[in-house]
Amino acid sequence: MTERRSARHAGGPGESLTRWLVSLPPTLFLLVFFLAPALLMLGASFREPGDFGGLAPARQDGQWNLSLETYRFFFGDWIYAEIFLRSFLVAAATTLLCLVLAYPLALAIARSARRHRDLLVLLVILPFASNFLIRIYAWIIVLGPADLLYSPFAVIAGMVYVHLPFMILPLYTNLEKHDPALLEAAQDLGADTWTRFRRITLPLSLPGIWAGSALVFIPVLGMFAIPELLGGTGDILVGNLIKEQFLESRDWPLGATLSILLTIAVLLLAGISAWAGRPRRSSP
Repeated sequence: MTERRSARHAGGPGESLTRWLVSLPPTLFLLVFFLAPALLMLGASFREPGDFGGLAPARQDGQWNLSLETYRFFFGDWIYAEIFLRSFLVAAATTLLCLVLAYPLALAIARSARRHRDLLVLLVILPFASNFLIRIYAWIIVLGPADLLYSPFAVIAGMVYVHLPFMILPLYTNLEKHDPALLEAAQDLGADTWTRFRRITLPLSLPGIWAGSALVFIPVLGMFAIPELLGGTGDILVGNLIKEQFLESRDWPLGATLSILLTIAVLLLAGISAWAGRPRRSSP
């Protein structure tokens, strides 16, 4: 009893201070680079566009110049819902294709000889050594002779190519931790290859699947460079629409509204992914 009390006392103020010091830098980073810009976008979404673009003054003649017009405009025109839906479908298709391609590769790396794993993982992340735009322009050259450029296929192909490593790495990290004794025990009990995969490997890899899906789906949802370079005029996604409002139409309130709605959608998806990917305790 005395030892437990002394240990609890020793880990009190010092442990709290350590936790506070460790959590302070990432907390400040999130406040400065995420929360503050989000609040600025939220405020801009209630403003009026300026006469020559940008934002009109927030106060004119002693009154606040705020409005819900951009939100009414968004929800009153089906074209924006169509663009959001198209963006979700492209993100879902990209995530599914990345999962289908990444799972066998991640499983092969996890089950390869330990001395080869570092090299294989290096090959997976090697494309990051080159510039993003250079890799996309390479796809323009590849798809050009095949007459596949400026099409939905080109957009999906570019998305999958860029985001595939983000699916492979979480899956590999998860699959590497699986205990081979579980598969050996199942084999001894008469389970075939498919049954061992379905009953053991796949359920244990669900956290990796959810993590990889979030790392692919969320960036694809806001991507604008790949659709702009590889897609046609009918392949505009919500990221392209936001860029267009800020840089071309100069309707900053509408661009801010689209950004806020996209951020809300991303946060909801991240929360669902975190909830679905957390380990579950089986009931006795």
